[in-house]
Amino acid sequence: MSAIIQSLTDTEAEARTWALRCDMAAVFRISARLGWNEQIGNHNSLMLPLARPDDAPTFLINPRGWRFEELTASSLIVCALDGRVLRGKGELRKVAFHIHARIHMHNANAVCLLHVHPQYLTALSMLQDPTFALAHHNNLILNDRVVYDTEAEAPVDTNEEGDRLARLLGEKTIMVMGSHGVSVAGRTVHEAFDELHQAERTAMYQVTAMSTGRPLAALPDKSRRRYNGPWGDKVDARMHLDAWRRILDKEGSDYAT
Repeated sequence: MSAIIQSLTDTEAEARTWALRCDMAAVFRISARLGWNEQIGNHNSLMLPLARPDDAPTFLINPRGWRFEELTASSLIVCALDGRVLRGKGELRKVAFHIHARIHMHNANAVCLLHVHPQYLTALSMLQDPTFALAHHNNLILNDRVVYDTEAEAPVDTNEEGDRLARLLGEKTIMVMGSHGVSVAGRTVHEAFDELHQAERTAMYQVTAMSTGRPLAALPDKSRRRYNGPWGDKVDARMHLDAWRRILDKEGSDYAT
């Protein structure tokens, strides 16, 4: 399991968990606003901090049947890695369990995992060649962080398929899932959100440029950053999510309740 998950006192864990719930709820609301989610489908999860070293690991996730724009910090459920709902009302969607629990179990840096179907990354996933071009400045940092799943033939419905995805993701942070959507992993909520946001914007630029029928420009390979470290060490990920939360707060959103 992840060595990143920190052992805390009960009081510290409770306060930290509430702050994380609010971040996650904000990401759900932003995702809905940007059209990233699929009706009542799609799921975002987060490994929770441990109150004691011998506590069993748990993760926070959205319950089955809710649209993203309905979700609040208190409506998210806490599950064990075997899929049992430990706290909160609602059930864990089967496909969410097989994707999220298995990736959390096997990938130490996948503390937060966002799985959505945003328009442009999903469009990219449907192409015979779903890879990012090296055509925009964003590609210089993103391209070495992406893995492409071209083997899946149907929705994820077994632990074995979830384990395959975990192995495929490995140390990468973005998985473009063929004919499906995308999953983005991060050490924190804000890192996963910011990287997903930048990946979707970059896919938008590429798909839009491709729609002209004219060839894409190619940046020199020597300009690639070749960076696979923590996303937040290179970009203002925390500041980005905080800016969105200020917008939600000004609008009177109830996400943090």
